Amino acid sequence: MSTPWSLTIDCAHPKELARFWARALGYVEKPPPAGFGSWEEWFAHHDVPEEEWDDGAYLSDPDGTGPSLSFLKVPEPKTAKNRLHLDVRAGGGRETPWETRWPRVAEAVERLTAAGGTVIRVHEFQGRPDHVEMADPEGHEFCVV
Repeated sequence: MSTPWSLTIDCAHPKELARFWARALGYVEKPPPAGFGSWEEWFAHHDVPEEEWDDGAYLSDPDGTGPSLSFLKVPEPKTAKNRLHLDVRAGGGRETPWETRWPRVAEAVERLTAAGGTVIRVHEFQGRPDHVEMADPEGHEFCVV
C-alpha cells in the first residue's frame, strides 16, 4: 500500500508560481477544504492573519491521480541548484518513439517559455535532442521529457 504525498515548493511569489505550474502540468487551483466556500473563509475560520493569506497557493490534479502541490512564501531567495526536480513528461517519456515524443517536448518548451520559463539547455542522446532542462520563473530547475 502506498502513502499519499504532496510536494511543497518554497518561493517568493506563490500565486504567480502556482499559475506557471498549473499551466505546465494541467493542474487546477486546489478547492478549499470541505465545508468552506473559499480559502479565505478557511483562513478566517482558523484565525490566519489576513496579511498571511497570500503566503501560499495550492494546486491539485483535476483527475485526482497526481500529488497536490503547495507553494509557500519564504523570505530567502533560491541560492543553489535543486537537489530534487520534476520531470514534465509532455512527450510521453522515453518509451514513446522519438518521432512522436520530440515534437511534443518542443511544443511544451515553447508554451512554458511563453509562460515565463527559461531554457537552460537541450540535452542530446545518440546525436539528437532528447530532453530540455528548464527553470521556472523563480529559477527552480525541471526537465521536459
